[in-house]
Amino acid sequence: MIWLSVVAFVVAALAAGFIVRWMHSHAAVYGNGMPQRFHLGDVPRLGGAAVLLGMAASWCLGIVLAWFGDPASLRLGGWVIVWLLVLLPSAVGGIAEDMTQRLTVRYRLGFTAVSGMLAVLLLGLSVPRLDLPWLDMLLSAAPWLGFGLALLAVTGLPHAFNIIDGYNGLAGMVALIVCLALAHVALQVGDRALAALLVSTAAATAGFLLWNYPRGMLFAGDGGAYIWGVVIALASVSLVQRNVGVSPWFPLLLLIYPVWETVFSIYRKLARGISPGVADALHFHQLIYRRIVRSVFHDDESRRMLMRNNRTSPYLWGFTLLTVVPALLFWNNTPVLMAFCVLFMVTYVAAYMAIVRFKVPSWLRH
Repeated sequence: MIWLSVVAFVVAALAAGFIVRWMHSHAAVYGNGMPQRFHLGDVPRLGGAAVLLGMAASWCLGIVLAWFGDPASLRLGGWVIVWLLVLLPSAVGGIAEDMTQRLTVRYRLGFTAVSGMLAVLLLGLSVPRLDLPWLDMLLSAAPWLGFGLALLAVTGLPHAFNIIDGYNGLAGMVALIVCLALAHVALQVGDRALAALLVSTAAATAGFLLWNYPRGMLFAGDGGAYIWGVVIALASVSLVQRNVGVSPWFPLLLLIYPVWETVFSIYRKLARGISPGVADALHFHQLIYRRIVRSVFHDDESRRMLMRNNRTSPYLWGFTLLTVVPALLFWNNTPVLMAFCVLFMVTYVAAYMAIVRFKVPSWLRH
């Protein structure tokens, strides 16, 4: 598992460096008038390609090692190739958008939906239970509901990661933390194969983050967000499906920040009569950037914006850890996990309203 991680990290870091060096001029095609743009200059958005190369190299190495006796007992067989096939439509759609800036939300949603359908058809991915008696009876009586939930997870989570991908190191660090948390529980229940894929994904993400945080020389783009979303969705559902001891609310609590950010964003846009597909600058991380991260130390405009960009992400890393820590402590305790999910949603809304109304405690602004 260590060698797979090393390969993933090195390949992703080298690929990211190549993109930064040779694809910099291509970044000029990105529009400057986007409401979600919080940087100056032309920065490549093809970090997702680097993550994909690192992951693919590592996973393929695991398959090769399995053919030669599987010395680490990871059992990475041909099913890993199926995971890559499932991932491919979303990755291609996201990277195509990063290259052309011409794919509408509908088409990008279609690409992730294809990944979701492939996951159901080729992997038999399904949510078998929710640890609530009446819902579990319903899932047993209508198994297609479990497949539908899996399809929703694989289709929707990539877009949830895309929503929180706004500042240097934000989505990448959230993905890395979630992958390691899932891997930890996978090892706890003896699922070494799933843990190996997740640790490799985290290592590839770390290779990308070398170029992304703090200097912002490379962005993940839609491709990176979609890759993280699909892999984490596959791993989350598979972990619950393959291990009855893992509560289905464990991955939900791990991912409650991007998931709830998406749900809340859809609600507030619909409440204002705006299509959920229209980009805006009112997401939680954007409000933190504008109304909390204020202190600057440089007069140069680009340096000032970069510093504010970098100082936004740690607030959200801390916010994420507030859910990751209890999820790891109570990964097999459904009532406690559900309570923390509700607590997060209430806390999120309260914090959002406080920021909107300029009622942020002074200690958060320093």
